[in-house]
Amino acid sequence: MIVAACENGAKGIYMEKPYCLDLGEAEEIGNALAANNTKLAVAHRNRYHPLLSTLHKMIADGAVGQVSEIRGRGKEDRRGGGEDLWVLGTHVLNLARQFVGRFTSCSATLLQNGVPVTKKDCRPGNEALGTLAGNELHARYLTESKIPVYFDSIQNRGSRQAGFGLIIVGNEGMINLRCDETPFAFYQKGTPWNPSPNSRSWQPIGLEGPGSKSLTQNQLHDVHHHITACEDLISAIENDQQPLCNHVEGMETIEMVMGAFESHRQGGKSVPFPLLIKSNPLDSL
Repeated sequence: MIVAACENGAKGIYMEKPYCLDLGEAEEIGNALAANNTKLAVAHRNRYHPLLSTLHKMIADGAVGQVSEIRGRGKEDRRGGGEDLWVLGTHVLNLARQFVGRFTSCSATLLQNGVPVTKKDCRPGNEALGTLAGNELHARYLTESKIPVYFDSIQNRGSRQAGFGLIIVGNEGMINLRCDETPFAFYQKGTPWNPSPNSRSWQPIGLEGPGSKSLTQNQLHDVHHHITACEDLISAIENDQQPLCNHVEGMETIEMVMGAFESHRQGGKSVPFPLLIKSNPLDSL
């Protein structure tokens, strides 16, 4: 559908994720985009949140000290495991990528009821996601900044109140990002590796930092309803530049998912990026 739109003159395309099923399809799309000068934006709407620039400044100014790791989880509802990684983990990993740079490798384990997934556990995924398996996933990604990123999901281990997101852990503080929630981000001084007998509260982060003025209702509405993202896509078309969350970022998130599946296929080995396998590794179990 994307290739046909490119070949028939589309100037811009805004796509839900995942916008394709494997890296082979992603490469085909990339070629069509380049050949027709079509701009593609992927609907990772939290990527467009105005607070991201505030968080970058906080980290640069030393609010969390030295970043040690990033830990993310999905919603861990009925979609726990491989499906949670595809449907919600891509949002989390795309956000993490903004703080650590490109992902360089992945090691992961995919389980079904506590037992490593085999071919018999594979099935056609919901929402036309391709082959899926597993109700539990544990993945560790290395990055160009040398800061590891972890993603974990266990079916029915989450709660509606917690939602999904990630925690940036430093040696002097933490930042907690709650995907699709308001407030979007919280700050806590201190580190989990050095417990304190004193209470440490989480402070909502506003545009000027912890405890400052929050976004307006109009700003929040535009982010949550994809208006900010679509305005960015229109600007990219008009100025012949790439959208903020473009095909390259979208392809990277697909590689993150396929990397976890490929590592499991290889018995939990660390697999480097870019991946050599272009199809869904679960099809090769």
